Amino acid sequence: MLIYKIFRADEWAALERDGQSAGAPVDLADGFVHFSTAAQAAETAAKHFAGAEGLVLLACEADTMGAALKWEVSRGGALFPHLYRELRLSDVVWSRPLPLEGGAHQFPQEMT
Repeated sequence: MLIYKIFRADEWAALERDGQSAGAPVDLADGFVHFSTAAQAAETAAKHFAGAEGLVLLACEADTMGAALKWEVSRGGALFPHLYRELRLSDVVWSRPLPLEGGAHQFPQEMT
């Protein structure tokens, strides 16, 4: 199952450069890397990245993350995937730009 991480361009560039990342500032503060399912990603973008340009959507394979990936109750009582280790570049199956058009982020066809 693919799960999704939204990064700002500089965060993605750092992951590509370093091969791993502890995540965005919110991830560092919370002690885990926040992910969303395909069904949750658009709401995550609207809530936490409203109006932000230059975003990158990362798709990662949940099944390869092992016990470090926990499904925990979060927004609205829904289960969200949280990674309790650094995100590795090898975790990323694909990355795509997440353009902002008409005030909403446009998600790639691979997610539908």
